[in-house]
Amino acid sequence: MAASLVLTDTLASVPAAQWDVLHGSDNPFVQHAFLSGLEQSGCLRPAWGWTPCHALLQRDGELIAAAPAYRKDNSHGEFVFDHAWAAAFVQTGRDYFPKWLVAVPYSPVTGPRLLAASDEARQQLVVAMQRQCQAWGWSSLHVNFLPEEETGALDDSWLARLDVQFHWHHQGWRDFPDFLNAMTHKRRKAIRQERERVRRDGYSFRIVHGDEASAEDLAAMHDFYCLTFADKGNSPALTLAFFQHLARTMPRALVLILAEHEGRSVAGALCLRSADTLYGRYWGSEHQSPGLHFETCYYQGIDYCLREGLQRFEPGAQGEHKLARGFLPELTYSRHFVAHSTFSQALAPWCASEREQVLRYRDLLQQHSPFRDASATP
Repeated sequence: MAASLVLTDTLASVPAAQWDVLHGSDNPFVQHAFLSGLEQSGCLRPAWGWTPCHALLQRDGELIAAAPAYRKDNSHGEFVFDHAWAAAFVQTGRDYFPKWLVAVPYSPVTGPRLLAASDEARQQLVVAMQRQCQAWGWSSLHVNFLPEEETGALDDSWLARLDVQFHWHHQGWRDFPDFLNAMTHKRRKAIRQERERVRRDGYSFRIVHGDEASAEDLAAMHDFYCLTFADKGNSPALTLAFFQHLARTMPRALVLILAEHEGRSVAGALCLRSADTLYGRYWGSEHQSPGLHFETCYYQGIDYCLREGLQRFEPGAQGEHKLARGFLPELTYSRHFVAHSTFSQALAPWCASEREQVLRYRDLLQQHSPFRDASATP
């Protein structure tokens, strides 16, 4: 029997075990608990452009492939910027929105996107989604922050884009001083001075997992998160109920790094983790203290990875300042199916030029490694 594509506007309609077995990983961002929690906790709002439209490929009633997918009526919260594409569509008299996006909302984190029991099922899912996009008359179908190994399921009709993030890799260091000893004298000295300044200013740190966090810890972390958005004039998408949901349903995946001063929490970073990777997500602070951001978001996380034996630390998108603190440039991948073939052909040279620029940028960054033996780092 041929496989059929089924669409759903809620992951509550999909048993968690069936969804999670398809991606076969402990990446927290594609877990059923994480994605369904966004829906249940009021984080995804059509007014902000996010409407769940998940793709399920079924054969004989069995789920054989799936994708976390959303109808997008703007490009809010995606981190793969296509505003120029939208403007170009308007200039030609076409509508760019709605578009169909395979991604994790508000999370520029690489991980499984085309979930499938086999390579064949993955390719069937891709073809079925392309046909559905064309049947709707929507402009495009996008897959953001997919792992490089999944790109093979997408043929040459998909436009390829690259970007750069900064990731930390464990190189067998025993502890933080051992990590610092691998760096150049200039960078080692600067980091020690930053950390010492934070210590002299009276800050201490407490790290708790979801099942160790009190209601007050979660509320404080959400307040810090909201402060960051208020400072930038933006609206926070994630609710306190979502933070509480993560603590309840993903208790050991949620990691809070809380900075304390004079007996109370004054800043924090919310992270998620898998068996081998720490993912820095959100930060906020009541205090504007030199070095507090670097200590809370980077150095405490590296220390945590070294203690826990984690191999990677991905602290979030963008930020060249991360390079000097031991985070090295890595490529991220996205793929884009533009249903209008003429428009797709017009965009292809632009994408090729962008990829060349990103690769040159990555190569330039690699020349400024903070480590004494740059060849020994990934």
